[in-house]
Amino acid sequence: MELKWLQDFEALVEHGSFSKAAESRFVTQPAFSRRIRSLETWLGVNLVDRDQYPTRLTPAGEAFEEQAHLLIEQIYSSRNHVRGVGSAQEQVVMLSQHALSVSFFPSWMQTLENLMGEITPGTSSTGSAMIRVDVGNLHDIVETFLAANSDFLLSYASTDIFSQLGRQGVESLQVGTDELVAVTGIDNNGTPFYLFDPESTDDQPIKLLAHPAESFFGKLIQRDCIPHLPNNLIMQSHCENALSEALKALVLKGYGIAWLPKSLILKELDRNELCLFSELIPSITLNIKLYRLCQPRHQISKEFWEKIRLRYAK
Repeated sequence: MELKWLQDFEALVEHGSFSKAAESRFVTQPAFSRRIRSLETWLGVNLVDRDQYPTRLTPAGEAFEEQAHLLIEQIYSSRNHVRGVGSAQEQVVMLSQHALSVSFFPSWMQTLENLMGEITPGTSSTGSAMIRVDVGNLHDIVETFLAANSDFLLSYASTDIFSQLGRQGVESLQVGTDELVAVTGIDNNGTPFYLFDPESTDDQPIKLLAHPAESFFGKLIQRDCIPHLPNNLIMQSHCENALSEALKALVLKGYGIAWLPKSLILKELDRNELCLFSELIPSITLNIKLYRLCQPRHQISKEFWEKIRLRYAK
């Protein structure tokens, strides 16, 4: 028996179809179906009537639905209890996208420290609580967050790309804004490495340093920027990297242009090491949100959320 099998079954019950449930669990439909089969094999009964459309549970599946939910809750409750016993210091665990951990979080840390200072820890032997930040790509940290393995999720917001974060049982607060802009590096003579002339008939492609198409930024750029480029501007992917910091380093060296979060490149813009590639190139407004599950893992995260909500709620 694996915990993820129970979570898969719960997703299937919630979404009512293998395809939607698989998408919510960030796996392919064939892989998802195999995991449901594995659960059925372990239990020794069929949970899903595969001869019916839309998907329906068998009587055994209906009987197991509540049990699966209780088992998941018991497993996480046991884990949280053991962690509480083993931890000498209370922690608020925050998951964050790579870019935000570098560009937004350092300046936001002062705000968080002030809010944490207003909270009186209940069981901490040190008399203070600690903020732990775990960083990862958005797909992974969303799954970790929804599995109740953290207190909060800090990410750029787009419910149409990650609809899971808009579901019942998840709360959010907007804590900042950003902008995704196309930039080029500047050489030692103060000249941009790449220029765009809207009157030019030259069809020479511009080198694009791209986020992977399946990544959060990659999806946004493909949807909101690429289709709206000037007709005489051709971009050709030259290199892909999921880390915005890595793309920034390549842009500074003149290897191509890239769409980057503006908060990540403020110093380089001020020092004239980077500049906007062209005013005609679309940019994307980004909202920065903090998410939490409506059922907090412990009292200190509940108090912390209330402090943040009072500061940012409108």
